[in-house]
Amino acid sequence: MATEPLDPRLEPIERPTERTLRPAWLREFIGQAALKENLEILIRAALKRGEPLEHLLFYGPPGLGKTTLAHLLASEMQTQALTTSGPALERASDLVGLLTSLPEGGLLFVDEIHRLPRVVEEYLYSAMEDFRLDIVLDQGPAARSVRVDLAPFTLVGATTRIGLLTAPLRSRFGFIGHLDFYPVEDLTAVVQRAAGVLDLLLDPAAARLLAARARGTPRIANRLLRRVRDFADVQDAPRVTLEIARASLALQRIDDCGLHDMDRRLLAALVEKFAGGPVGLGTLAAVLGEEEDTLADLLEPFLIQQGYIERTRRGRVATARAFAALGVEPPAAETPAQDRLI
Repeated sequence: MATEPLDPRLEPIERPTERTLRPAWLREFIGQAALKENLEILIRAALKRGEPLEHLLFYGPPGLGKTTLAHLLASEMQTQALTTSGPALERASDLVGLLTSLPEGGLLFVDEIHRLPRVVEEYLYSAMEDFRLDIVLDQGPAARSVRVDLAPFTLVGATTRIGLLTAPLRSRFGFIGHLDFYPVEDLTAVVQRAAGVLDLLLDPAAARLLAARARGTPRIANRLLRRVRDFADVQDAPRVTLEIARASLALQRIDDCGLHDMDRRLLAALVEKFAGGPVGLGTLAAVLGEEEDTLADLLEPFLIQQGYIERTRRGRVATARAFAALGVEPPAAETPAQDRLI
């Protein structure tokens, strides 16, 4: 039976349901306490001065709440928000159209901002610093520059690959916030809140089980909850018990550690084909028949955070925990300490 991949990136068919589970105000946002406290200070200060928020950049693995936070900022500032993504802004005219349509104090959210074309990025510099656009018309001797004044606005960028942002763009953000994987306690609260929104009776033990299997990601936790709800409906169960949650997760082939088929395939390739590594990401991607970005963005962050693999200067290395998860005896020699990335 085909199983649903635990991809924390949002598929189009799931967007309406996902929006219903998102909080409406910052105080309802669960987790990321330090980041949330900083944002509350930024919002209060901006409202007190009657100014737009400074430009903000959020980075971290997918599914942790970067998009949600951008919309919450717009709600708290009582302003209009426009949403786009880096790949969607192919030409400077695309950016001009968005920025000129924003009201004073408006918010522009750019997801995957690390994929912004360089020519568009360069137009952003003056827009972010001086709230103006210097547009070059025509070419050669007939070229001329036209200045377009913009209403003060806030740019909120989100990225899973902050290292791919250029230094000039990164330096123009007044605040940079990192979102990390959620602890089980926070994810349990996320699941319980979502169950309330969905009018689903959920036992506390079942909520904690789903949180523990959600790979530290609220979006995955909400997705597991919806699948468990489907399973309970088909079973005509009046409430989701621990047994029902376990049966649903087993059907989805999610093990006690939160690993799914793709995780196990990656670990098996490292352990069984390459004796634990080191092996390059491109080689792993070729063996698994996946894109390198899929491994780097969706699988590696969780597996590294949980201690299953390490990134070294010579490639990816399976840890003793990865060998144990597959029931394989680890080799005697370990990766030299000087090879590990700090």
